[in-house]
Amino acid sequence: MAKNWAQPVTTALRADSQRIADLDTSSTPGFAGDKQQGQTLLSERGVVLSDLQERLFANGRTGDKRSVLLVLQGMDTAGKGGIVRHVIGSVDPQGVDHTSFGVPTEEEKRHDFLWRIRKRLPVPGQLGVFDRSHYEDVLVARVHELVPRAEWEQRYDKINAFEREVADAGTTIVKVAMFISLDEQKRRLHERLERADKYWKFHPGDITERGYWPEYQKAYQAVLERTNTDYAPWYILPADHKWYARLAVTELLIDALTGLGLDWPPADFDVEEQLRRLDAS
Repeated sequence: MAKNWAQPVTTALRADSQRIADLDTSSTPGFAGDKQQGQTLLSERGVVLSDLQERLFANGRTGDKRSVLLVLQGMDTAGKGGIVRHVIGSVDPQGVDHTSFGVPTEEEKRHDFLWRIRKRLPVPGQLGVFDRSHYEDVLVARVHELVPRAEWEQRYDKINAFEREVADAGTTIVKVAMFISLDEQKRRLHERLERADKYWKFHPGDITERGYWPEYQKAYQAVLERTNTDYAPWYILPADHKWYARLAVTELLIDALTGLGLDWPPADFDVEEQLRRLDAS
């Protein structure tokens, strides 16, 4: 266990019977250090993550069928983009497949809701990242009544079956639900409106969605209760402190990759012979 962690991050954040409405979004579960210690540790652990991810990529190039999928869900400004930049950005981009799922296209709407998700699953050796995901179809679709209740109700079971299939095929799934307070979201939206370099991140609809906060809490609660499985567990991440959120996701990925027992793939050629050939060339 990394320093300053009082308990493993997988234990501290694993979804159990928590109520989202009671979550302290400014807390730092399992971490005993402060912001400065957390930021220092993030740099150190980023090196560890990079090494493990490179091993995954190298093994995928030599026949290993395994991969890792990080699913990030959260309200607007929860910090999903920061995770991609500061955590995923520390590893080799060759081995990363990042997808941000937006509003379905007309073609996607003609298919089952999982059709577009299947197309972006990580190939062997890849670290896949879903910035929003198939869970939009039981979150936004539910809150805004985009489909009848009978349809989104049955999607929970379909998601569980889909994730079982993906896990059985060799993909380790890490699902992170990021939660910030309504006040913290307001502060972050203010920042986007007060800085010209942040305008591009703002959308007027972000303010509209704030009016649906209670409905989203109920929708997220249902997601956690109905799709938290041993083969695709949910981790509940208080995300008011960006440094903590980034450190926690780093640790979750390190745990997932370490669990694969990866080593560097052996040479499939005679090393000494190739050294002789090189020296003679």
